[in-house]
Amino acid sequence: MTDPTITQAMIDAYDEYTHLTLDRRRFMEQLTRLAGAGAAAAAIAPLLAANSAQAAIVADSDPRVKGEDITFPGGSGEMKGYLVKPAEHTGKLGTVIIVHENRGLNPHIRDVTRRVALEGFVALAPDFLSPLGGTPSDEDKARDMFATLDPSRTAADAVATVTFLKADKDGNGKVGAIGFCWGGGTVNSLAVNAPDLAAGVAYYGMQPKSADVPKIKAALLLHYGGLDERINAGIDGFRKALEAAHVEHTIYVYEGVNHAFNNDTSAARYDKQAADLAWGRTIAFLKQKLA
Repeated sequence: MTDPTITQAMIDAYDEYTHLTLDRRRFMEQLTRLAGAGAAAAAIAPLLAANSAQAAIVADSDPRVKGEDITFPGGSGEMKGYLVKPAEHTGKLGTVIIVHENRGLNPHIRDVTRRVALEGFVALAPDFLSPLGGTPSDEDKARDMFATLDPSRTAADAVATVTFLKADKDGNGKVGAIGFCWGGGTVNSLAVNAPDLAAGVAYYGMQPKSADVPKIKAALLLHYGGLDERINAGIDGFRKALEAAHVEHTIYVYEGVNHAFNNDTSAARYDKQAADLAWGRTIAFLKQKLA
C-alpha cells in the first residue's frame, strides 16, 4: 500500500486549522475536497497531525538523564513543569527553558527537554496551561485552551520561570530559552520582558511588536521554515527592528520546509535535514551564550 499524496495546500489547511480560524469539521471538509474523497482525507489527517505515540529520541528511562515533574512559583500562581538534568555532571551548568507548541506540555516536548539536558544543561519545560489546570491528553482540547490564556499572565509566568532557574542549585545563573511555534512567539515575548534572559532561540515563532524590540537584551537565534508564509511575513520587520536596536541576532530561513519542521512526530511536516541543522546551531549557540 502506497502512502497517500500530501500537497502543500493540505499542509496549509492544517496550519490554518491549528493556528487560525478553521474548526475540525471545516478542516476535514476542506481536506476531503483537496484529497478527492473522505477516505483519503481520513488517511491523510493523521499524517499532518503530531503523533504522540512516536518513539522518543531520548526515552524517559534513559539513565543518562534524570527527569521529574515539579511545581514552582509562577507569576501569580503555581506552575507545573518537567525538570531534567544530566545524571552525571561536574560544576555548574547553563539552564534552558523549553517552551511547548500550542498543544501544551506533551510527550514530544518532554522528549525535547531530555535532549537538551543530554547536551549538558539543566532543562525545564513549563506547562503554560497550568493556570487552566494543566495540559490535557486531548490535543484538540489543549489547542482550544490556548485561546483563553491571558497573555499578560503567560508573560509573567515566563519571567517567573527565568527567576526560578537562575536559582537552581546545579545552574550557573545563566538562563536561555527555546520555543517552538506558540512557544517560539513566547520566547520572543520573554526576551522583551526578561532583561536577565541570556539567550533565546525561537523556532517559527510570532515576532514581537517592533516598538518592544529595544527592550531585548538577550542574544537571539531565529529559525524559520521557508514555506511558512504566515509567520515569515513578520521576518523583515523584526530584522529591521533588531538591527535598529543593535540586538545581537542570527536569522536562518530553511528553504523548502514547513512550519513545525522540527517536530519529528509529524510525518508530513517534519524535515530531518533542516531539523538536524537547526538543532546543531541551537545547541552550539546555547553552549556559547550560557557558558
